[in-house]
Amino acid sequence: MAAPTAIKLTSSSCPTEIVQGQVSGCVTELQNLLNAHGAGLTVDGEFGLNTLYAVREYQAATAIAVDGRVGPQTKSKLYTTAGTAPAPINLNSASCPADIVQGQKSGCVTELQRLLRHHGYAVEADGDFGAGTATAVRSFQTAHGLTADGAVGTNTKAALYSTDELPPTGVDLRSAACPSEIVEGESGGCVATLQALLNGKGQSVDIDGGFGPQTLAAVQAFQSANGLTADGRVGPATKAALYSNIGGGGGTGAPAPIVLTSASCPSEIVQGQKSGCVTELQSLLNHHGADLAVDGDFGPMTASAVRDFQAEKGLSVDGKVGSNTKAALYGAVTPPSSTPPGGGYSKMLDVAEAEVGTVAGSARANSYGQAVGVSLSTSNYAWCATFVSWVAQQTGATSYRHTYVDHWVKQARAGNYHLSVTTDPQPGDIVAYDWDGGSDFTGGSEHIGIVRSVSGGASFTAVEGNTSNPNTGSGSGVYIKNRSTNSGYDVIFIRVR
Repeated sequence: MAAPTAIKLTSSSCPTEIVQGQVSGCVTELQNLLNAHGAGLTVDGEFGLNTLYAVREYQAATAIAVDGRVGPQTKSKLYTTAGTAPAPINLNSASCPADIVQGQKSGCVTELQRLLRHHGYAVEADGDFGAGTATAVRSFQTAHGLTADGAVGTNTKAALYSTDELPPTGVDLRSAACPSEIVEGESGGCVATLQALLNGKGQSVDIDGGFGPQTLAAVQAFQSANGLTADGRVGPATKAALYSNIGGGGGTGAPAPIVLTSASCPSEIVQGQKSGCVTELQSLLNHHGADLAVDGDFGPMTASAVRDFQAEKGLSVDGKVGSNTKAALYGAVTPPSSTPPGGGYSKMLDVAEAEVGTVAGSARANSYGQAVGVSLSTSNYAWCATFVSWVAQQTGATSYRHTYVDHWVKQARAGNYHLSVTTDPQPGDIVAYDWDGGSDFTGGSEHIGIVRSVSGGASFTAVEGNTSNPNTGSGSGVYIKNRSTNSGYDVIFIRVR
C-alpha cells in the first residue's frame, strides 16, 4: 500500500506528539525528514520500530532529550536542520569507491554518516564528506584499532557494519533506565546521551558510550561552569543542568523514577496516569523486552506492554499494575537467589553458570541490558558482551561495563579496572575471541564469555551469552561451549582481580 500523503508536522492536522504506533501522513512527513538526515527508512507512514530507532538516533545526535517522541522540539529541529541527503548506498556495493574520502558527495557518504551516527558519532547525514565527517571517521578508526587516515576502505567499512557489537542507544538520563549517578567506568546508552548533552552545552567529546577520562574532564568542566561541585559524578543536579533549555522530544522529559512498591505509588498504576511511578514502570517493561519511550505517561503503548508482560507471566491480563505485576516486574531483573551479588572475581563463574539455558528474547535475557543501560530485546542485537557486563555487575568484580568486545580487550591490555591479560586461564576468567584473526578484535566478528573449565593444553569450556544451543546448533542464549586455542581463531584470556 502507498504511504499516506505527507502532512507538515507543525500543521494542526498533526498531533502535538507523534509517537510509536501511529499511522498517518504526519508519520510519512517524519520519515521523509529523517531520511533527509540519512536514516534510510522505508516511507510507509507507519511509526514502527525502525522509525522509533531513527528518531532516537536523531535526538541523541542533536542534543535533544532522547525519548523517541516527536514533539515541538524535535519537529522544530528537523525542519531547522533539514537536509537533502542523497539516498544511502551500501558501502560494499559496486556503486561506492574502494576508498571513500573527504570531499566526496554521494549516497555512499550518506550511508557512511548514517553508520557513524549509529556508532554514536554526532555527524549530520547530508551526503557531504566534510571536515566533521573526516574527524568522526578518524576517531572511529582509532577506537577500532585501524589506521586513522580518514579514508574509508575495506577494513573501516567492515568495522562500520559490525554486527557483533551494540552501538550505544541514547536514553533519557532522568529515567529509571539510567543509574542515579553516572560515573567514570560506566558505558552504554546513558553515557552516550550524557556525551551528546555535554556537546550540546559546548563541550567536545566523542559520543562512544564509554565514560572515560575525556568524558570525566568534560563533566567536571561543565559542573564548574554551572556552579556545581566538580566531582565528575553525574547525579540529579548535574542531570537537571544538562537538560536546562534543551526540550524533550515531547516536552519536559520523564519525571524522576519512583520505586513501584514505595508508598509514593498507588496500589494500582493504570492507563492515564503520569508520574515517576510510570517512568519506573516503563523502564522495567523495557528490561523485559518492551521498547517504550520512557516518558512517565501511561498511554496505550504502555498499557499494551503491560498486558503482554502479564500474559507472559501467567498473570491476570487487565493492564493494571497491581501488587502481583509489580512483584513480577522486579522479580526477573534481580540476580538468582542462589548466586547473590558480591563476592568479586571468585563468583564470576557461579553467577554465569546460574544463567545457562536462558534463551534470547526472554524477559530474563533482556534484563541483562540494565548493566549497560540498554533496553532492547536480546533478539535484536548481539549481546555476548552485555552478558559479561551483567555478570561483572552482579559480583562487583570490576566496575567496567561495555557492549563492545574490543573495548574489554583494550582495557585488559592496558591493565585498567582490575583487568589484565593472562596466559594461565582459570575458571571465572573472561575469554574473548576474534574469529577473523589478527588479534585486533575489530571488524565485527568477535565474541566473549566466561571460562568454565580448563582441560590442559588447548581445550577449555566457557559460559557464553548470545551463542547457539550446543545440542541443536540453533537458537541463541546462554550456553556452555567447548572451545580451543588452536582452532584457527584468536583467543585472549582476561583475568579479573
